[in-house]
Order: sequence, then C-alpha cells, then structure tokens
Amino acid sequence: MNTDRRILVGATTTLLLAGAAGKAQAQGQETPSARAVPQGSPGEFNFLHGEWRIAHRKRRDGAWDVFEGEATCWTILNGIGSVEELRIPARDFSGLGLRMLDVEQRIWSDYWVNAKSGVVTTPGTTGGFINGEGVFISEFDDNGANVLVRGLWDRITGSSHRWLQAYSRDAGATWDDDWIMEWTKVVAP
Repeated sequence: MNTDRRILVGATTTLLLAGAAGKAQAQGQETPSARAVPQGSPGEFNFLHGEWRIAHRKRRDGAWDVFEGEATCWTILNGIGSVEELRIPARDFSGLGLRMLDVEQRIWSDYWVNAKSGVVTTPGTTGGFINGEGVFISEFDDNGANVLVRGLWDRITGSSHRWLQAYSRDAGATWDDDWIMEWTKVVAP
C-alpha cells in the first residue's frame, strides 16, 4: 500500500474509532460498540456485480497460505444491497456475503453466512466508503481483550479490486493483516 493510501486508511480508521470512543463515553460505555461511519449511498457496492476469480492469501500459524477461489455477485434492490456467493472448490468451502444499506441511517452493514452452518453472523460489520475505499470495523472479546477487525475494500477498478482483513489488539494503533483477497473480473467470451 503506498504512503498516501496508508495515511488515508489510517485516518479513516482513526476517525471511525474516535467517533466510537466519544459516543461510547457519552453513553457511559467502556467499550465502543457504535462508530461514527461515513454516510452511505445506494450503489457503492455495485463494483462487485459479476463473476470473479480470487487469489487468496490467508495467514495461518505465521505463514501465508495461498489458494484460489471464485465468486458470483449481484446488486439487489436498486443498489441498497449486494449478495456475494464465494466458492473455494479445492477446500470444499462456500459462503455468502450480504451487504445492506440502512437507507434511513445511511450505514452499510456486511454480514456473512458460512455454508456449513447456514447461520448469518450478527451483528453485521458496519462501515462506509471514503474516497472510493470501503472501511468496515467490528470488535470482539478475546478472553477479556478487546480485538478490532477491519475489512478494507480498495484498489477498486472496473475489472479488479482487493479486500484486506486485519486485526488490532491495541485499539487501532497497529494492524496485522491476516487475509488478502485479490479479485479479478471474469470477462465473458
């Protein structure tokens, strides 16, 4: 990631976390559970529509595991929703991503369903787009330690984009990338 983009992503993450901390403090909460996120608009996930080949890199036990996948994505409900069917045939794995815009709140939520369980992960990861990059942050408790998870949609063009997942154990001061997906659109013959 070049320096300007690293600064932009860092600043966006800081703004999301600062908004969360201020709101949580005002509500008397110890842990931020709601964040100030950029206001969303219909169509921001339209770039996903189509057929994709995906080069995955997933960190496992300190090493990068490299594998291939594919996805079919649809824009639904006039751009306030996006559905992704992810398939990784070599791993006998599939899942469904659902991104929905709360039209009144103007906030995107990203949900996941693993085909092995059929259960929708809730709450969804919330976020939005700033300067063409989508930043989505959630948090979870890991044996008493607050861990942040950031999903980043970037390098978005008409034929490719990237998704990065990273974790932070220090309230967003540093991030550890753990999953990188390079998407390339399949062009119909």
